[in-house]
Amino acid sequence: MEEIKRVIFAAGSGTSRAPMAAAIMKQMTEGKDIDVLARGDVVLFPEPMNQKTEAVLISNGIAPDNFAAEQLTAADIVPGTLILTMDEAQRVKVIEEIEGADEDNTFVLSTYVGDEIEVVDPYGASLQTYGLCFEVLKKSIEKLLAKLETDDKGGAS
Repeated sequence: MEEIKRVIFAAGSGTSRAPMAAAIMKQMTEGKDIDVLARGDVVLFPEPMNQKTEAVLISNGIAPDNFAAEQLTAADIVPGTLILTMDEAQRVKVIEEIEGADEDNTFVLSTYVGDEIEVVDPYGASLQTYGLCFEVLKKSIEKLLAKLETDDKGGAS
C-alpha cells in the first residue's frame, strides 16, 4: 500500500467512536503530515459530537474541535487514504456504498492493528463505558501509529 496521507475513522452516525478515535489520533500525530478525519456511514444531518464522547475527551486532556458529524463520501478518499471502521458490518457497508473504498484501503481498526475484539459502541451506555471505549481506542491507535511508522520505513507489516 502506498504511503498513508489520510486516515478516516468511519462509524455509524459519526458522533461517538469515529470522532473520539480521530481526536485521539490528531493529538498523537500533532505536527506530522497526516490528515485525520471522522466520518459516519449513516449521517442524515450534521449532529454535534455525543456529549459523553466530548466529556471523556476533555477529561483525558483532549480539547474537541468544533465538530459536526459528516457522511463519508467518495470525495473524502484521496490517494493514500486509509479508512478504518469500528466493526465488520461497517467495513462491508463502506466498501459497497462508497466509491473509492475497497478491500485495499478499508479495514476494521481492531483487525488492522491485530487486536482480538472490535471497538464496542458505547452509544446509550454509561460515561464509564465511554471511558473504556476511549482506552481501547487509544491502545489501538498507538498500535496503528507504530504500524504506519514501520510500513513507511519499508518494514514488513
